[in-house]
Amino acid sequence: MAELFTDIDLWVGLLGGLALFLFGLDLLTRALKRVTSDQMKGILDRLTGNRFMGVGLGALVTAIVQSSSVTTVLMVGFISAGVMTLSQSIAVIMGANIGSTITAQILAFNVSALALPIVTVGVGLSLGSKSRAWQEYGTAVLGLGLVFYGMAVMSSTMGPLRHHEPFIQFMSSLKNPFVTAAIGAGFTAVIQSSAATTGILIVLSSQGLIGLDAAIGIALGANIGTCATALLAAIGKPREAVRAAVAHTLFNTLGVLLWIGFIPHLADLSRMVSPSFTALSGTARMAAEVPRQLANAHTLFNVINTLVMIAFTRQFAQIVEWLIPDRPLTVEPAHQPKYLDRDYVDTPAIALDAARREISRIGERVTGMVESSFPVAVEGPALKLDQLADRDQAVDALHGAVIAYLGDISLKRLTKRQSEDLVRLVGIANDLEQIGDLVARDLVVSSLKRLDEGVVVSSKTTRIIKRFHGQVGDAVRGAVDAITHKDTLGAQKVREMKGAVRELNHEIALHGISRLTAQAPKRLKTYAREVELIEILDEIFRVARRIARSQIEAGRDHDGP
Repeated sequence: MAELFTDIDLWVGLLGGLALFLFGLDLLTRALKRVTSDQMKGILDRLTGNRFMGVGLGALVTAIVQSSSVTTVLMVGFISAGVMTLSQSIAVIMGANIGSTITAQILAFNVSALALPIVTVGVGLSLGSKSRAWQEYGTAVLGLGLVFYGMAVMSSTMGPLRHHEPFIQFMSSLKNPFVTAAIGAGFTAVIQSSAATTGILIVLSSQGLIGLDAAIGIALGANIGTCATALLAAIGKPREAVRAAVAHTLFNTLGVLLWIGFIPHLADLSRMVSPSFTALSGTARMAAEVPRQLANAHTLFNVINTLVMIAFTRQFAQIVEWLIPDRPLTVEPAHQPKYLDRDYVDTPAIALDAARREISRIGERVTGMVESSFPVAVEGPALKLDQLADRDQAVDALHGAVIAYLGDISLKRLTKRQSEDLVRLVGIANDLEQIGDLVARDLVVSSLKRLDEGVVVSSKTTRIIKRFHGQVGDAVRGAVDAITHKDTLGAQKVREMKGAVRELNHEIALHGISRLTAQAPKRLKTYAREVELIEILDEIFRVARRIARSQIEAGRDHDGP
């Protein structure tokens, strides 16, 4: 075995092939995330409480984007937003394990001859197409070709090992399932790709260098090793992210422990459902049969585990919540963003949704400012007006953080729909910040003038302005709720408030004229302050209608005409 460690050509070929494989897989995954993440997010967003549907959707999404980590990130976002419970997300994570086995099924085909033609097609699409979507598809095809070419390089490099007796004896000695599982877990944790581990196993088996039982043991260990990526990514993240990573690890580890003593039985089951080549014998037969048998064993392992454990998703969730308890309740800094995770930026569909949730937080603060402004604006005192103005500082801080985050997203390659959503979110964030300024700056300054001038608003006028303020507050609340819940119908109701608000505005104007002609002290200054207050509230209403229109346009763009 010693000469293997000094064979430069062997290591250059093996590591170079592995590098091509990993680079191609990264290109494939990134490109598919960019062009399909909107659709995949939409599919998962419609998830019901049916755990079997969750498994199916998790498998579908992961099979398409070729990354279970993308599925997990989506789950974390949905849990954080309260759209999905942890037990529902566990069903999706189980499905993601099934979807990830599609990689092994593809690699089990003898595709080395197609590698360079696929690379050629990918480069042609990527460089020759004017459509950004087709450029991404070209990048995905190029990545797939590099995956196949990397496997071909590793396969040709390992070919001579068929005749290297010490290596053959070492591979034959891999009988202990715990040892093979440990090898698989350790190797996968280092290279952070279970697909690469499976690919190397398929290369070894296609050369007749490893038996099915040993390959299955390593593949089972890879299922545990791949969890290291999720666990590392969850460090420093919210509790939801940590729980999703722990749930993934717990499910995979328990599945391996259940099967570790039954690897021969899993191998027999895989042989039953896989094609056999009885005309061949010895190493040639093993090279022809084992790659497909290994891929099928990998799929069977994940499918059977899911069928066995699907009934216990709630118990899984309880165990995970016990292992990762909630932190003690703390007062969250008003100016501190909650959802703007920088790790999401590379997946614009998820990042844009995170920005929308943060904008909803701004909306809640702005709505609170509007709703609490009326008695302070009409009655004072100055101290409460100063406190109302101070609340805008958190709005300004969050607004700045959201705009910076959206700026980072804009630097990524976005689809047309994502670009439109980004522009729309920038507009909504700016509109909400404007409402905050209208309250903290215009309304507060006007009210301080009233106090300085000694103006007292009459009880009758106060009642009329209160009705108008109530309508404006309802409009702001409705617009923010429409953005938060993507409620086009609610947004339309805000738009339809225009007639009622206009009538009320006309009524206030007539009342103001009657007050102007009345013999009352400081009537001119009183009239000026009352008109100023109404104009500020009316401007807030117009901005709220503009926000509602943004949601109507978003709903129209997403649902089609």
